[in-house]
Amino acid sequence: MSAGAVTDRSAGPLLGSPNRLKLAVFSANMAGGANLTYAPEAPRATWPESVEIARAAEAAGFEALIPVARWRGMADPARRDAHRSFESFSWAAGIAAVTERIQVFATFHIPVVHPVSAAKAIATVDHIAGGRFAVNVVAGWNEDEFRMFGLEQREHDDRYAVADEWMSFLGRIWAAEEEFDFDGCFFKARSVLSEPKPVQRGRPVVMNAGFSPAGRDFAAKHADLTFAMVPGAAAAARIVPGLKADVQERHDRKLMVFAGAHIVCAATEDAARREYERMVGEVGDQDAAANAIRLLIPNSGSADFDAEGMAASAIAGFFALPLVGTPDSVVEQMIELAGAGLDGLALSWLDYQAGIDQYARELRPRLIEAGLREG
Repeated sequence: MSAGAVTDRSAGPLLGSPNRLKLAVFSANMAGGANLTYAPEAPRATWPESVEIARAAEAAGFEALIPVARWRGMADPARRDAHRSFESFSWAAGIAAVTERIQVFATFHIPVVHPVSAAKAIATVDHIAGGRFAVNVVAGWNEDEFRMFGLEQREHDDRYAVADEWMSFLGRIWAAEEEFDFDGCFFKARSVLSEPKPVQRGRPVVMNAGFSPAGRDFAAKHADLTFAMVPGAAAAARIVPGLKADVQERHDRKLMVFAGAHIVCAATEDAARREYERMVGEVGDQDAAANAIRLLIPNSGSADFDAEGMAASAIAGFFALPLVGTPDSVVEQMIELAGAGLDGLALSWLDYQAGIDQYARELRPRLIEAGLREG
């Protein structure tokens, strides 16, 4: 690609995918992956492991890789290895350099990244990726992490007011052909100029990880896709079609909706259920789950899980929807979710390498036969 070449984000690996149900690998940059666990087979957050997972996902036809933004884990601080994670912008740059086709995301919390810094970082990684970079923008929720930066958590809807101005400022940086001043309610800057611009025309793909009313409004205005926390297909069917219709009516554009899903797949239903129970009861970190729930409940407007099941949801997939069963029943659940209006799933497993291999061997052919995937 020449230095002046630009690409259209709508034709990229994710937005341009012909597959009815898009698939991403979630949280592979974090020790434990999306799990709060003691299990030795869970990710350890090493660079060779990250490269292996990324290349396996690309070979298996996944559309995207979505890391988490985590400055500390949920476990007891004495469990130092459980707090390992790679900073998502740096991780994405490295992964972009060792892959060729898959969309590579960075996830970040708006309160800890200034728009001027973000504009430069995003453009840099997009050039490394050749126009395959995407950002998952989070307004913020983890008070323990913000205290590490000396920041106080704002009220929920105020975070999205900041995020709205943040995105507007960012867009202006990329559109500007000469320096400018910015005077907003939350950001003020003088003589702003940033080169190069992203490879993707206008801006890279943007994802929003909030599904509260304020989060949905933010996604409708700024995002190409949003990340929903739904407990099942029935809830998705109640929420997702209306959200898409609202965005189409108010902004005359389409919004993709993804959900998180955690796969536990075995030859029999009993074996899959036993493995899920082992994950939660035997090797799950109950204290870390309690800490995650302590942080999530007062600070997020997105979660929609019953209190009894929250600990299990935190341990196995970090509140993702559990898809537990045989290959046939897991695919049937994925068919139901697609039928409810979801455009894609961000997937996790306890053992990511084994899970991606199982997907390629067992699930992918069934999804193709069901018409959800073309390859």
